[in-house]
Order: sequence, then structure tokens, then C-alpha cells
Amino acid sequence: EELGRTLERAADGIVPAELDLFAPFLLQQPATILDHLPDNALVILDDPATIQLAGSQRDEHARDHYHAAVNSRELPAGLPNPFVPFERLYAELSGRQTLSFGAAEEDTAGAIAFKGWTAPAQFAGRIPDIVSAMSQRVKDGWRLELATDQVDRLTDIFEEHDIFPRRSKGGSRSPRLPLTPGEVEITASDLDGGFEIASGKLMLLTDLELYGFHKTLRAREPKRKEAARAFAASLTPGDHVVHIDHGVAIFQGLVRMEQGGVEREYLLLEFAKGERLYVPVDQSHRVTVYSSGGLAPSLNTLGSGEWVKTKRRVRRAVRDMAYELINLYAARDTAQGHQFGPDSVWDHELENSFPYTETTDQAKAIVDVKGDMSSDKPMDRLICGDVGFGKTEVAMRAAFKAVNAGKQVAVLVPTTVLALQHFATFSQRLAAFPVRVEMLSRLRSDKEQKQVVNGLADGAVDVVIGTHRLVQRDVRFKDLGLVIIDEEQRFGVRQKEFLKQLRTEVDIISMSATPIPRTLHIALAGIRDISIIETAPNARLPIRTFVTKTSDQLIRDVILREIERGGQVFFVHNRVHSISKVVKHLHDLVPEARIGVGHGQMDEDVLESVMMKFVQGEFDVLVCTTIIESGVDIPNANTIIIDNADTFGLTQLYQLRGRVGRGAHRAYAYLLIKPDKPLSVEAEARLEAIQEATELGSGMRIALRDMEIRGAGNLLGAEQSGHIAEIGYELYLRLLAQAVEEARRGSPIEEIEAVTMDLPITALIPADYIQDVELRLATYRAISGIEDERGLHEMRIELEDRFGEIPLEVEHLLALIQLRLRSERLGITSIVEREREIVIRPIETGKLNARKLIGRFGHAIKITPNSIRLRLVELDEDWSNALDTVLDEVEVAIDRRREAEATLSIA
Repeated sequence: EELGRTLERAADGIVPAELDLFAPFLLQQPATILDHLPDNALVILDDPATIQLAGSQRDEHARDHYHAAVNSRELPAGLPNPFVPFERLYAELSGRQTLSFGAAEEDTAGAIAFKGWTAPAQFAGRIPDIVSAMSQRVKDGWRLELATDQVDRLTDIFEEHDIFPRRSKGGSRSPRLPLTPGEVEITASDLDGGFEIASGKLMLLTDLELYGFHKTLRAREPKRKEAARAFAASLTPGDHVVHIDHGVAIFQGLVRMEQGGVEREYLLLEFAKGERLYVPVDQSHRVTVYSSGGLAPSLNTLGSGEWVKTKRRVRRAVRDMAYELINLYAARDTAQGHQFGPDSVWDHELENSFPYTETTDQAKAIVDVKGDMSSDKPMDRLICGDVGFGKTEVAMRAAFKAVNAGKQVAVLVPTTVLALQHFATFSQRLAAFPVRVEMLSRLRSDKEQKQVVNGLADGAVDVVIGTHRLVQRDVRFKDLGLVIIDEEQRFGVRQKEFLKQLRTEVDIISMSATPIPRTLHIALAGIRDISIIETAPNARLPIRTFVTKTSDQLIRDVILREIERGGQVFFVHNRVHSISKVVKHLHDLVPEARIGVGHGQMDEDVLESVMMKFVQGEFDVLVCTTIIESGVDIPNANTIIIDNADTFGLTQLYQLRGRVGRGAHRAYAYLLIKPDKPLSVEAEARLEAIQEATELGSGMRIALRDMEIRGAGNLLGAEQSGHIAEIGYELYLRLLAQAVEEARRGSPIEEIEAVTMDLPITALIPADYIQDVELRLATYRAISGIEDERGLHEMRIELEDRFGEIPLEVEHLLALIQLRLRSERLGITSIVEREREIVIRPIETGKLNARKLIGRFGHAIKITPNSIRLRLVELDEDWSNALDTVLDEVEVAIDRRREAEATLSIA
């Protein structure tokens, strides 16, 4: 029956994923890839011994999986095996022409054992060494092919040294002539590795060998990243929301209404006692999501005045706190920092050697950081971005700029493993420049540590990467200019006190994928500068995340599946006292796996040895505690199993999950919970949040969600959770940011009233333009949140880019936003159509050139002491043009008044 249904789907053009299971019923014998190749095809075997090992392991795993499925009654007994045994596949190669690399003499009968193919030298950007080596090989009659992204630059360098390469004809379809002995060709190519064959005097070099990297493009981004972020901030019917003017309500969804032939969409809010409020979509920015740690708030009553009192009380409290926060950071603002100059030639060379094309987020962060460094105020910037999204490169550019200016740089990291990773990265990237990079940690001997400390004191060391050892009393810098802190929240009170002293003297860059609530709170309030990197590298895939009950069969299958594809597994068990029992259980469960163990109570040297063996592939599974939370980059580790996942914090889960998925392979995360264990409300919320956060670049959203679950933390010892519970976190943050700006300006900011607009035009997003209701609502919120003409222009580009040509109804909506922005500047709070009149108020009509307006519109205009009325029935022109003319005159009158006030003030 199942076969019949499968064949029916296949006949309809739908190829089911399980079709391969029925291959024995459909074919005389299961097919292999060789059945699809012509007889004269050349089959290349890269390391046949490894292929045979992997094939035998696959066969064993397939048998285990089959028996497990039969025992669990997922498959019927006796079902023919759909997989071809690897022995048969390998035997079929004997009758084919094969080419084996690294082959032994007894390899497949028809194979050509290809000897002498070796990896070429690594030059790491050392141009003199490249030129010297190529010159010698040209003299010796070698044929040299250079595949690079920097054709022009490399050609110029070679020609300066009397080596004249042959340029490949880019885009030409004519056959390329083979190289002759002693000839060099430079080709634009994205190859990621070269080779040399000494016996044939043939060499291919790529950017990997020439510069130590391969330059690749990252994913194309939307033209307006800010709009894309706004689109993500959506509402769902049933959510608690906060209207800035009316208080807490329940969002019931989008409602479309028609009146007088004009259609509009509204947000329907339900308050206490079933009261309803219809909010025009152009005002949806005045509605925020209520979030306060999973609390169910009390609904407000429309018109009762209680909300006005609540908001006034909270505003007063956040103003007090804002002044305290401003005072806290005043020392940094008033201190005189080092003002770095413009980028040097070396800065540009380092930039050109970056192995990726910078994403817009990353490029903006670099510009922000260098802008801070060019200021005479000490920098204190938080760079927030997921693991592998390019934070380190931003810090690298800043560090190199500081070194070029004669300053020293300290990179502070929480673990020795991460110190090693950064040390390797900085050393490799800066190898082509006269920069001394050192590492200071307990892994170094006392003698080595003393040499580094002396080098810091006399200025011989330019960049030092270190752990807590870096903040001990014996460490002195000759001229420290920049401190880079990776995962600042991982450091203790004493280290932070040391850093707090540095903040008033040197530039500070803090990096984090998921900043702790207090750090993020201060940054989002506008007190600390923040740069967000949300764009994933090209080919990066989201991590598949499963929250499931613990099962021995599941654990075995997951581990074997990862080993089978040549990968490695993290198994996180965060209890040192029982970790040895877990290791023994895994040995019994998966005897095929090579298992290592690492935790924070081990000797540093032993732990380092374990981690390095795992990096080098000597272990298949690393059983560990959360020491890997900020750990070395291991692209080959693409599965993580987290035991007792309900006991971890949300940002901790996110950081741990970020240990996998660093390469281009699909990664998997299994969050295990004990069967029948009751979970707390917070634990359920954390697991739900981590499972939902599947998009790349979700670190900021995870940090924000963590603030909802845990609260924002006490700032300066002041308890703010009660205020957040009253008005929701999003509105609280908005009021805090406003209070911070007031504290900086020294004067209150007058809150802009909502501009009421009710005009005779259909202004909405048609359902056939954006079909998904949630996305349409998010787009409404993004449009209504536009703050200036530039934002309006960028939104128009974003809409066209994502959804196509903008329909007339959306053009009307954008026109309403433009009219609202202009009205806010002119102090107008209402432009509505009533009984075929457009009424504009309030307006100081005494300052207007009333005679000019009456001369233009005649009886179609009526001017009262604080309003203007346009009679639509008497207008002999389009009412929108008439409205623009009136507003032009209002703007002229306001400018005249301001000029008069300025003259009076001077007098």
C-alpha cells in the first residue's frame, strides 16, 4: 500500500524522499552511481584507503539502522536492503578507467597510480618570497599557473621584477593554449587549493598558498538592512501590546474597513471590559509588543486616566536613572583619548588581504570603529554578532590601525583555547607586516611569560592575546592604545574593575554573540555605542535544532550519522562529578567512536592537549562541560548533543549551539531532557526560544528574549523590573532612550503627538502584494516607523526589491507617511476629511499670508483662528496639490516667526 501511494506521487511529478527504500521492488538490482556514467568515464579516487574505510563504516551503520527500525516496528521484517554493499561498488571499478591519488600498488586493477602530486609551499603574503620562488622556477623551466582574485596586482608585482606573465582571456570561449616550459599565467579564479608535480615541473598556486586565504563572496544582502530588521519585529494575534497613548491591550489582528468608497486597514486592540480601539496602520509604530518575562499583564481601561499616571511615574523613574547612567559614563566622555589619523597604506593592504567580501553590517561596523578611533574621545563600542559572522576581522582592523600609530593592543579572552585561536588568527593575518604578536596565558612557561611581560613593558610586543593572566599586577604596557574584550560577560569582578579603569584612558572594543542583559540594556539605551552584525557568511546553513527526550538509540544514531559523514560530535554534560559515568556509557553505546573528555577542573596542559587532539581529528566525540562555550573554531564538528538542556540558560544554549555549523555543512543540535521530568515555565520558555531561533544571526534576538525571560537586570542597583512589568520592555526601553537624550541635552524633549490623518484615499498593502498576513503586518510596522525622508526612500527601494512594483494603494500609504512627517515638523496634529472638507489644525493662522491663499483658492478655503479648511466641492484642482500649497505657506510662516524670535533674542 505504501509503495502504491509512493508511485502515485512519483507519477504526479512528486519524488518522495523515501523512494529509495522501494528500489528493490522497482529495479532488478539496486543502482549505483556507476550505472549512470558512460563506460569511458574516468573515475577519480582521492585516497582509496579512506574511501574503503568510509564505505565499510556506512555498510555497518546501514545494517544497524535497519535492525533498529525493524525492532521498533518502523519497518517490516524481511524488507529487501535498498543499499548496494560497498564491496560490490568497489568491485565494479575494476573494469573502469580510474585515477587514484595516494594509491597503493595493489589498488584497483584498472587504476593509474598517480605519484608525485604534492601540496605547494605556503607564502602567507610574503611578496619577496613569492617573486624569488617564481623566478627560480621560471629559470628551471617550470610551467606556473596562478589562480587568484588579485590578477592585476600580482601581474604588476611580477612585471616589476622582470617576470612577464601571460594573462588569460577572461570570458573568451576559444581554447586556451597549453603553457610552455618557463611560462607563467595569471588567471582570475575561485579555486581554493593548488598543487605541484615535481616530475612534470608543473605548479598551480591559488590565493590559499599565495596569501594564506581564499577570498570568497558573502551572501547578497537587502539594500536596506534596517528595514529588514524592522520587518522581523512582527505582532501575532493574541499578543499583549502597549499603545503609547492608551496602555496595555490584546492585539486581535488586522481589520479591513471601507467607508465612503475608501478602504483602510487597522490594528484591532481590545482593552479591559471588551473595549475596542482601531489603530490606523500608518500609526502602528505607536503600538509596541509587551514583553516582561512571561508575565500576563493587566489590561488598561480606555479613557480612565490610569495609563497616563503609570506612564508619568515610569518616565520620572527612568529620567532619574538616565542621569545616573550618564554620570557613570561622563568620565569617559570628558576624558581625552588618543586621536588616530587616517588609514595608512598598510591598513589598505590588510583590508585587501581579507579572505571575504565584507557584508554591509561588517563594513558599517568597521567604519563605526575607525570613526570612533579618529575621535579625541575614548571609544567604548559593543560589537554584537553571531559566531563566525566577522567580529574578529573588525577587531583586527582596529588593532592594526592602533599598531600603525605606535600603540599597543591587548586582546582579552576568557579561555586558553580561545586565546590560542585568536593568537593563530592574528599571527596569520599580520604575518606580512612587521608586527610582533604574542600570547600570555598559563599555557606558556614561566620563562616565556616573563619574556612577553618584559616585551609589553619596553614596547617590543605590539599585540598580546591573553586570558585572566593579562590583568595581573605584573603586566605593564609601555603605550597601550586599544583593548579588545571577547565575551566580556565571562570575566569576574576584579577583571572588570581593571577594565573600568582602562575605559577612561584607552579605546575599548567589546565583542559578543549574545551580550548579557545589563550590557545589552545599556547599549540599546544609547549609553554605549553598539554595532550589530547580522548577516551570515555565504554557504552557511542554519543549524537544525531538536528538543527531545533522552534516548540511547537516538544518541547512538546521531553520533554514528555524524561520524559516517566524516564529522565530529560535541557531547555536553555540565556535571564534572558524573562526567566519567557518561563517558563510560557512551563507550558502551557507541564502541566504534573515539571519545575524549574535557572539563574545567582538569589540569590546563591536559585540557589543552585534549582540545588540540579533538581539533586534529584524533577524537570523534568530545564529552565536555560548558568550557567549549567560547572555544576554538572547529569546522569539522557539526553535531552537538546537550544533556539536561533544561538546566542551561538561554544565551548559554545559543553559545553552545554556535560551536557547530561553522563550515558549509549542515549542522545539528540535539537538546536532551529527561523523560517525564517536569519543566519550569522559564525552562520551557528557554527551550522554545532556542528551537524557534533557527535563522542565522539570531544572537541579538536571543539576547532580547533572554531579557524578557530573566529581566533586564538591575542597573546601578536600581530595581526596574516593576516599571518594566507595568509598561512592557519595548516601551520602557524607548522611554529610557528618550530620557538619556534629555540628560545629554540638559532639557526635556517634547513628546510628539500622533498626527491624525483621515483622507479620502485608499492607503493599504493589498493582500495580493504581500500575501502572508504576519509579514504584511510587520511591513506596516516598518513603514509606520519611518522617521525621515531618507528612510522613506530606502523603504521604497526595499519594497520594490522584495515584493516587486509598488501598487497605487501602497504609494498612497507612503504618501501618508510623508505627510505625517511634514505635519510633525510643522506642529500639525490633525488632517482629516469631514463632510467634504479637509480640516488642518492647529495652525497659527495669524502669521499666514491669508490674502495669498484666498487669492489662490477663493471660496474653496476657509481660515479660522487655529485651522484651515479646504472645501473639496469647490476646489478646481487636485486636493493633494492644494494641501501641499497650504503646508508650504504654513512652513514659510513658521520660518518667518523663527527668524523674528532669533532677531529679538540677539537684540
